[in-house]
Amino acid sequence: MPAQPFSLSLRGGALLNSPRFNKGSAFSRKERDEFGLRGRLPYAVDTLEQQLERAYSQYRERQSDIHKNSFLQSMKAQNWVLFYALLTTHLEEMFPVIYTPTEADAIANYSHLFRRSEGLYLSPPLLDTMEEDFLDACEGRELDLIVVSDAEAILGIGDQGSGGIGISSAKAVIYTLAAGVDPSRALAVTLDVGTNNKDLLEDDLYIGYRESRLRGDKYDRFVDKFVHLVKKHQPKCLLHFEDFGVTNAHRLLRKYRDEHSIFNDDIQGTGAVTLAALQAAVTVTKSKLQDQRIVIYGAGSAGVGIARQLSDSMRIADPSLSEEEAGKRFYLIDKYGLLKSSLGDKIRSEIEKYLIRQEDDWGSGETGLLEVVKKAKPTVLIGTSTNPGAFTEEIIREMSKHVDRPIIFPLSNPTRLHEVQPKDANEWSNGKALIATGSPFPPVDTPGTNKKYVIAECNNALIYPGLGFGTILAEAKAMTDKMIAAGAKRLSELAPALKDPDEALLPPFGDAAKVNFEVALAVLDQAVADGVARANVPESKEERRQWAQQKRWKPEYPEIRYDPKGIA
Repeated sequence: MPAQPFSLSLRGGALLNSPRFNKGSAFSRKERDEFGLRGRLPYAVDTLEQQLERAYSQYRERQSDIHKNSFLQSMKAQNWVLFYALLTTHLEEMFPVIYTPTEADAIANYSHLFRRSEGLYLSPPLLDTMEEDFLDACEGRELDLIVVSDAEAILGIGDQGSGGIGISSAKAVIYTLAAGVDPSRALAVTLDVGTNNKDLLEDDLYIGYRESRLRGDKYDRFVDKFVHLVKKHQPKCLLHFEDFGVTNAHRLLRKYRDEHSIFNDDIQGTGAVTLAALQAAVTVTKSKLQDQRIVIYGAGSAGVGIARQLSDSMRIADPSLSEEEAGKRFYLIDKYGLLKSSLGDKIRSEIEKYLIRQEDDWGSGETGLLEVVKKAKPTVLIGTSTNPGAFTEEIIREMSKHVDRPIIFPLSNPTRLHEVQPKDANEWSNGKALIATGSPFPPVDTPGTNKKYVIAECNNALIYPGLGFGTILAEAKAMTDKMIAAGAKRLSELAPALKDPDEALLPPFGDAAKVNFEVALAVLDQAVADGVARANVPESKEERRQWAQQKRWKPEYPEIRYDPKGIA
């Protein structure tokens, strides 16, 4: 469906300075007459296609990825339709520039690259005016999505203070690109609660709250006030938590997920996309999810989130399985080695259900990864440690002795932090490993054959926009575990490996928009089944598909008409 015409009250320079409504050289003659733009623009009227050709040429002239990122940010600040159309046309090429790894560099240098606001900045000294500031940012807007970060654990580079707005903004962009969330109905927020990053605190140009990071009750009261403002003033929106530190991420999710529609991508998104890849892998091996023995190397937010998602899905697949029994399928390893009950107060509460309690079998000393692989004989090895090379040849060969098709997921980002290179995992397992990685890798040679094995990219962007959009469509009161599991199941069903085991365990990233739409429909159906949907959703599946398709925002120029009482 083409973009619908609407009336607008902005004119002249105000219109050209509005990225939401600006068309640049694509304003028609009639629009130029009505909106006072004749002398403000060159004479020729361009099509969007001509603008895209020009913009892509300008993009290619930038020599470094950080300069390309800056160019795209500038375009976003000028013209949303052109920005999103350009990204949509060149998604695979530009995604690493607008997100990981380049966005991490942009965030690390945020104070030096700052030009204009990207959203809402909230800091402790302004606690008393938080509601007023929140309402100013939302004035006249009904939001579908708020992405918020406190910037403690950004993209593998850690605490970035006020630069956290960059990750919130980037995630919101991906929701639009991959799911069709209307950018005018999304808001990026940073909870700038200080920073423990010494380099930032000593940087004269740092533009954030120049104090040590807020902790304890003061931090909790600050976050609580923000969440309750969202509940009060934007009760139907999805609240997406991003890159919170390990000490806060799980407990905040537990605290608020039953009060509002809450989602944490680092925990639930990473868990969901890993679940989808694993479901495809167990289909290839003709086994069951609940029969796997899973070693997770790295017990931070991502690792524990994966364990939680996989154990919950085991219990959905087999309702007779208790939480304790599901937990026994997992072996979590962190800086203390295998996590065992003998570690006492070193254990965070969210890890309790996965602790090894058979001290007689494992002993009370530190148990390393190789010993765990030898003793547990895992079918699945997942890395979320950012410890490069941790999956050694000895470990991969040991694992391959005990399972015909070892499932190996080195998920740490960026590429240089992967636990094992896919080509090595493939060689050391004699071409038997089923592999998914956290970053893109080219296909690898399969030993003893002329075949190539396609490496799946376990990219959250293949699923979280769809999880979010399905929740938004449903106006769901909460994002339930079954909704996430339904989205993961639908993603796994789209895996090329189900048709050819030499193909990837997940769809290619270039199909992100198509894939996320399918995920969203599955989530929408489950929200209705779970009784949490508040929207007036069509009853038949086909009507739902058409209805959902019409709800997607697309980067197209609508016809606009001047009306003093129109949209401002």
